Amino acid sequence: MPGSSGADIQTLRPGRPAPQQSVSGLALEELAEIELQRDEEAAAALGTVRRPLVAPSADPDPALSMNHPFYDVARHGILQVAGEDRLGRRVVTFSCCRMPPSHELNHRRLLEYLKYTLDQYVESDYIIVYFHHGLNSRNKPSLGWLQSAYKEFDRRYKKNLKALYVVHPTNFIKVLWNILRPLISHKFGKKVTYFNYLSELHEHLKFDQLIVPPEVQRHDEKLRDLHAGRLPPPAKTPPPRPPLPTQQFGVSLQYLKDKNRGELIPPVMRFTVTYLREKGVRTEGLFRRSASIQTVREIQRLYNQGKPVNFDDYGDIHVPAVILKTFLRELPQPLLTFEAYEQILGITSVESSLRVTCCRQILQSLPGHNYAVLSYLMGFLHEVSQESIFNKMNSSNLACVFGLNLIWPSQGASSLSALVPLNLFTELLIEYYGKVFSSRQAQRELSAGGAPADGQGGPCPPDGPAAGLTRPPMPPRPLTVAGRPL
Repeated sequence: MPGSSGADIQTLRPGRPAPQQSVSGLALEELAEIELQRDEEAAAALGTVRRPLVAPSADPDPALSMNHPFYDVARHGILQVAGEDRLGRRVVTFSCCRMPPSHELNHRRLLEYLKYTLDQYVESDYIIVYFHHGLNSRNKPSLGWLQSAYKEFDRRYKKNLKALYVVHPTNFIKVLWNILRPLISHKFGKKVTYFNYLSELHEHLKFDQLIVPPEVQRHDEKLRDLHAGRLPPPAKTPPPRPPLPTQQFGVSLQYLKDKNRGELIPPVMRFTVTYLREKGVRTEGLFRRSASIQTVREIQRLYNQGKPVNFDDYGDIHVPAVILKTFLRELPQPLLTFEAYEQILGITSVESSLRVTCCRQILQSLPGHNYAVLSYLMGFLHEVSQESIFNKMNSSNLACVFGLNLIWPSQGASSLSALVPLNLFTELLIEYYGKVFSSRQAQRELSAGGAPADGQGGPCPPDGPAAGLTRPPMPPRPLTVAGRPL
């Protein structure tokens, strides 16, 4: 059976309530990036991903002339007119697997070509079949482009579009839907239907007329085999067991400390922060941009093998920024720990004037090592925020891209409703870095039982960290002075 219409998708995790507070577009962009990376890893685990240097091209259309006004886009075979459905409506297909890397395709031209193609059919009923398989970090258009594209398709295009079939949807599609939801009318949302398998299209389309890329067919076969139990479930490949002595990703902070002569700050974090501090703090959109998953995996392999990494070789200041976020996201336990997750969710219920104190109390429950690493990272992000006139990354924007990389639940993924408190907490750590990580002020507020010195309990909710809080004395900050390394 086909999936529900897009209008029914409310959160990343089915069954969770819709967020009561608005989630920033930047936070959703970061969530979309994470989900897209997971999609790529899952596809790789299924064995349906081949990593060509260029996107596979469709067989040349003999009717396509080099004089075609959009030959530069049309030659990729991204769009195809594929006969009619069972009700006689024209079918247009869009295949993500045909999209070349973003630097090889002018997405503005792609939009104009899409409109040029649809202009020939919009006066009559038509449908679009969207093959999602093949969208990845290398060829994905920006979310801003997707938003502007939806706006450009006026009523003339939407009126006679009778159905939009999304084939092989993933969590990325669900996140994308939440990003575009403010723009999408309820009427249009009812036209969207999700299909998990190609076979579900048979009752709606003349399947023999449909142009399905071979890559999509292979992916569909793998999914059906998986569903039938003929394949083991895809799983994220764990680090070698036991890990390599030089392993940097996917291992605990304690492991890294033991293998690096007691150094508290993990090498990957120190290297990336040092590089970005020297060369990138004024880069516009720092930490917002993505990098190809191939580049990320190559750098991870070098680090895990104990080999040197020279970020100058990659010619992209956003690469070390992505590596830093990837390092945090692949820790076995989030830097803020699983135990702090529910406490952090309660930050929105705390009176605004008491939130900084509440943040400081929550951090007292962290292991000393986590605290030291978090202080080092937040000190750097505070520096980045101070250059926001150049980089456009204030503490709120930085929180949106780092919140999900610092904390997540022990089971499953964070719901969309959790983004607001998670990002608010992270923003407070960055914006009020000096107050949150002030040893003297924090020590004054701690008594023997961990409550503030006045003994009246803290501003956090009763079931939060203020109740029964215990923690060894806070470690000094030997690694930074005023947010800068010694």
